Amino acid sequence: MIVVGAGPTGLTAALALRAAGLPATVLEAEPVDRVRPGSRALFVHNRTLRLLAGLNPELAEEIAHRAVVWPTRETYYRGRLVYSRSYPPHSGGLPPFASLRQVETERLLLAACERAGVRFEWGTGVTTVSTGPEAVTLETGDGRRWSSGYVIAADGARSAVRRSLGVRLHGPRPRGFHVVVDLAEDPNRPMPPRRIFRYEHPALDGRTVLQVPFAGGWQIDLQCRDTDAPETFDSVEAARRWLPAVVPERYRDRILWVARYQFHQVVADRLTDGHHRVLLAGEAAHLFPPFGARGMNSGIADAVAAAEAVAAADADPTALRHLRPGRAMRIRQRCCATLAPVVPALGRWLETAPYGPRQGPSAESKY
Repeated sequence: MIVVGAGPTGLTAALALRAAGLPATVLEAEPVDRVRPGSRALFVHNRTLRLLAGLNPELAEEIAHRAVVWPTRETYYRGRLVYSRSYPPHSGGLPPFASLRQVETERLLLAACERAGVRFEWGTGVTTVSTGPEAVTLETGDGRRWSSGYVIAADGARSAVRRSLGVRLHGPRPRGFHVVVDLAEDPNRPMPPRRIFRYEHPALDGRTVLQVPFAGGWQIDLQCRDTDAPETFDSVEAARRWLPAVVPERYRDRILWVARYQFHQVVADRLTDGHHRVLLAGEAAHLFPPFGARGMNSGIADAVAAAEAVAAADADPTALRHLRPGRAMRIRQRCCATLAPVVPALGRWLETAPYGPRQGPSAESKY
């Protein structure tokens, strides 16, 4: 099976395919030594951790171990504290959430995929996709052609697979923008690990700002107005001017990354092709505003569901071969029947054979 894209969604899809006993090849347009700047998505829901634990328990535990679980969250309105809640220290099992830079989550996912035997083709961007009743054919920028029974497209917001299939995104795209800044923690005088949301911050002329800790630093997200000039806020020099209104002055010189983004709330008009051979997942299928951490978390959920669907669909032809066997399968059945009195496992195989081999959770759950 082919997965397009090696972000969190694509890596999870490949890992889920391997967990279901299926081969997985990932085609990624960027090179193997790509640099992924910034914290990006950093909040991993407990449900996401549980999904990953179902594929690879060690992976979920490592993400949780490396992440921050902040104990307190506060909300301010025009400088006045309106909500505060602290939680007891977490002990045992997976935490309620994990705060870790996306680049770290991806690194752990990639390592898990490599251990699971996923094949990677780096610097292999998909250019065109054609589908038929039996398979998908992909052409890549290096002139190669790839064929697969099913494809999971997880190649992001500018998905080449989605464009090639003629699928469009629909939904609101507001004009306003946000500026996100990563700060390295001050190891000598660290700030208390609190998630702080400030509505209409008086020191920022009424703009709203979110402050979230992650392992080793902080993400500051500033909501700008439609009328704001981006250059006033979205560079390192600009951030140095407005950051002291949010964090202590010493963090002005601890900036790691500054970026600007816009909210989108769009969904593909269809999530598969006419032959149901390609499944769109993650930002190839939808773009959500990041508040509520719906981006990466929804993509990982998509990936697991897509892999389960592919595994279930792939099992159907196998079942058909058992129900309408050819010569080779009939010989195999006779041999098993002959040896079943001395090798009970072969009798058990015959008992389940009409329903297809049982591999992976999706097949097990059907009977």
